[in-house]
Amino acid sequence: MPAAGTRLAPPPRPGPRATAAVLVTALLAGLLALVAAPPAAAAPVLLSQGRPATASSQENGGTPASAAVDGDPATRWSSAFADPQWIQVDLGAPAALSRVDLRWETAHAKAYRIELSTDGTTWTTAYSTANGPGGDESLPVTGTARYVRVYGTARATAWGYSLWEFQVHGTTGTGPALPGGGDLGPNVHVFDPSTPGIQAKLDEVFAQQESAQFGSGRHAFLFKPGTYNGLNAQLGFYTQIAGLGLRPDDTTVNGDVTVDAGWFNGNATQNFWRGAEGLALNPVNGTDRWAVAQASSFRRMHVKGGLNLAPSGYGWASGGYIADSKVDGQIGNYSQQQWYTRDSSIGGWSNSVWNQVFSGTEGAPAQAFPEPRYTTLDTTPVSREKPYLIWEDNQYKVFSPARRTGARGTTWANGTPQGEKIPLSRFYVVRPGTTAATVNQALDQGLHLLFTPGVYHVDRTITVNRPGTIVLGLGLATIVPDNGVTAMRVADVDGVRLAGFLIDAGQVNSPSLLEVGPQNASADHAADPTTVQDVYFRVGGAGPGRATVALVVNNDDTIVDHTWVWRADHGEGVGWETNRADYGVRVYGDDVLATGLFVEHFNKYDVEWFGERGRTIFFQNEKAYDAPNQAAVQDGPHKGYAAYRVDDSVTTHEGWGLGSYCYYNVDPTIRQDHGFRAPVRPGVKFHDLLVVSLGGNGQYEHVINDVGAPTSGTATVPSTVVSYP
Repeated sequence: MPAAGTRLAPPPRPGPRATAAVLVTALLAGLLALVAAPPAAAAPVLLSQGRPATASSQENGGTPASAAVDGDPATRWSSAFADPQWIQVDLGAPAALSRVDLRWETAHAKAYRIELSTDGTTWTTAYSTANGPGGDESLPVTGTARYVRVYGTARATAWGYSLWEFQVHGTTGTGPALPGGGDLGPNVHVFDPSTPGIQAKLDEVFAQQESAQFGSGRHAFLFKPGTYNGLNAQLGFYTQIAGLGLRPDDTTVNGDVTVDAGWFNGNATQNFWRGAEGLALNPVNGTDRWAVAQASSFRRMHVKGGLNLAPSGYGWASGGYIADSKVDGQIGNYSQQQWYTRDSSIGGWSNSVWNQVFSGTEGAPAQAFPEPRYTTLDTTPVSREKPYLIWEDNQYKVFSPARRTGARGTTWANGTPQGEKIPLSRFYVVRPGTTAATVNQALDQGLHLLFTPGVYHVDRTITVNRPGTIVLGLGLATIVPDNGVTAMRVADVDGVRLAGFLIDAGQVNSPSLLEVGPQNASADHAADPTTVQDVYFRVGGAGPGRATVALVVNNDDTIVDHTWVWRADHGEGVGWETNRADYGVRVYGDDVLATGLFVEHFNKYDVEWFGERGRTIFFQNEKAYDAPNQAAVQDGPHKGYAAYRVDDSVTTHEGWGLGSYCYYNVDPTIRQDHGFRAPVRPGVKFHDLLVVSLGGNGQYEHVINDVGAPTSGTATVPSTVVSYP
């Protein structure tokens, strides 16, 4: 067998005068060889990259164990200056090993062992040396193990042990290695400034998607850096438009990105599921129109003019979200009932309707609730922007922004955004038709996931176990769990980033649609939290769907940044029991932060919070329209289930800018004791609360607990509480 890394020369090809007999003989020999050959074994793959790593010590804060398995040749683990020392990696499951590669820094091991374990406690030696040469070592290591460690017993220098890379290769029995990177598929439309027919393609897709509220079409428009002239990108359902520059100003559109409501007679309250990211706009008439409702994000945009959030004719509109954006002119809120703007810069804001919330936004209106209804926080406590695709060095990469604390303003207007660039080759590009088993194999290989636009049925749970894994969707990629499975689960690990996809409940009841962390998760993730961004949930609407709870958050320190969790009130498969879903969001983790939480229409509680030190900045809710009678929503001694309930066990919790509305159109006589329910403790605080009866279809007795005036009559006028307790 040739040494590792040796490339064998291919056999010589027949010359031009080779006879037919020679060719036939060679062909027959080849066929016989194929028939006689045993089935091909799975090729060894790199198993250790990105897996959890620990060590006996580290030299300083910049040389952790994880740096030796991160795939970055410029980062390293180094130990204390003493013997013995070790570093180990958890592969996540037993694997048949074939090779261990070590890339030592100058401070290497003279004597060391490679040890294997199935349980992390009992170890066997697979390789040992007393004369380690340092540098790059490729070691034939065989055996089956989940845990692999390098155990150093004698240093070659006065320093510690230092590894740039610690790589374990082998097979897990899941088949040949899956490739990273690749084509993004037919529903990702990529343009550069020289591409012909851009407007025609935009118009073609808009004609398909304008009113396809529950259709299966999914599209993403991606613009490479440069300048584009004379465009009007009208966005329909399940359509994403994005620039591929690191900064919005890298990709300039002299034109508009437009959302209007002509398809719905000027009513924008159902303009769901679309998004714009990473573009600079010079609007043709000085003001861009973005008349949207829930599940429509506006991120990393630079509008060199004004922004109008209302449809033509100023019809109804029902809420949206802006983050990490700069609007040079004024934002005209007009008829928008509620809105949340985070970590941005704006030239001004008009009108307040019911609930307008700002955090970390330069130029935001001053705190003024209840009239006008502005809730303004100077900074956002913790934020980390959504990962996004960029085009750089003639290849795709995903930029993963850095975490910020006390954030204010954009990440990009005053310098280069901070974060990590990850080549697309480290992502498995998921295309329609891919099975959940294949997706999990890619995750087990250490790949991130990029879901291309489409609808994905999964017959088993997608399981995200590796710290730092990115799961990113394009074009509102949609995951549907079949046979009552949970669509996705995340382990109790650092830094997982979920972004840009929709989970749509299947016909068989799922206990949950997404679980962030296992029950009783306890690890501290404050320095590197899991983020859930532009991840949306739907139960019914596209057809019958059922789930006990949509989103469960068990991991501490999780950030939920813009989600719409919706039990459908219209569409197909809608009815009190037809699309039954008792709970929208349940939070068990401590120190969880929600920024931009939209949760609507669940049969019981829309939000329940059990974890300590939870915080919510902006909450929008409608109670279930279709409750058949008062008895159907009786919560023990309480009339109606609260929209947002903090458990009696909680001692510390805080919320800003929270609103709940009722529209009981089946039985308008239903009454809610309150929109919000919480323990009466000094550490449980709420600021700027409101409840609204829409046209007198149901009424609230109070706002929170037994505090706040009742709603009454048919006038749609909020009842407010400025501060509680």
